[in-house]
Amino acid sequence: MPQSTTGSIDSPSPQWRGGAAAIAMLTFAVDGETPVLAAGRRYAQHAMAMSHQAYDARRGLPRLLGILAEFDISATFFVPGLCAERWPHAISAIVEAGHEVAHHSYSHRPSTELTPAEERWEFERGLEALHALDIHPVGYRSPMWAATWNSAETATSIGLGYDTSLMDDDRPYIIETAAGPLVELPPHWSLDDWEQYAYLNEPRIGNIIEPPEKAMQLWLAELDGMREFGGLFQLTMHSFLSGRPGRARALRTLIETVLERGDVAFRTGAQLREAVLADPGVERRKLEPVVADPHTYPNW
Repeated sequence: MPQSTTGSIDSPSPQWRGGAAAIAMLTFAVDGETPVLAAGRRYAQHAMAMSHQAYDARRGLPRLLGILAEFDISATFFVPGLCAERWPHAISAIVEAGHEVAHHSYSHRPSTELTPAEERWEFERGLEALHALDIHPVGYRSPMWAATWNSAETATSIGLGYDTSLMDDDRPYIIETAAGPLVELPPHWSLDDWEQYAYLNEPRIGNIIEPPEKAMQLWLAELDGMREFGGLFQLTMHSFLSGRPGRARALRTLIETVLERGDVAFRTGAQLREAVLADPGVERRKLEPVVADPHTYPNW
């Protein structure tokens, strides 16, 4: 991804980490039925598929909130607007428990499959749904991390302050857009429970069910790598996946392990955004779209 950059690379002990070896950011997507409906509204007629996703707000989310309360840790929950409309009490319970709620589109349709006008509608309609619950998000995550070259500027133009959709780093940086600066908190597929746990026969939104022990082995390896190299350990979970009993118990063990390491600090997205903006050493970038020359790539 060619980019022009300004500013310096992180120092050995950047201010945004606040003296910690690494920062852990626990994030949860409360998608509800939206990933299935995004695959086709006909799936609204599939009772099993709809009940599979309703497990999210009915059982998975309360269980995960309970585990976080055991450790008094604040997390960040990304919520599509449609889910906020369907499950308002569940989403309000996240805020009441002291956690951050962030923007996750309206319908969970990948932005890369939309026109610029449709993508902006997703931003605005999703924001309206959260505002109706008196929730005023600071952060944003593209559905399926399918950000477009317009996403960063659109997010900033409607008042959002950070994004977590781009994967070209494992440390925060600042994107300079025409609408102002946007803090980027980079995620990665290896730290996503969807790649470990997601299975549904129709629609085919996933076809794998791994044991929690395998996921924990992968995630703890990344945690220790972030501790060595000074990065952001951003774990992405979904309450209809990681809220299952065995997986929830594994998450509790992971949190205990992070705390035992003794040199990792937990932050929400909003807290980390403030720390990044206050650090003059954080890298600033301007996104430069890749252009695929039709003469070079004639079959595209």
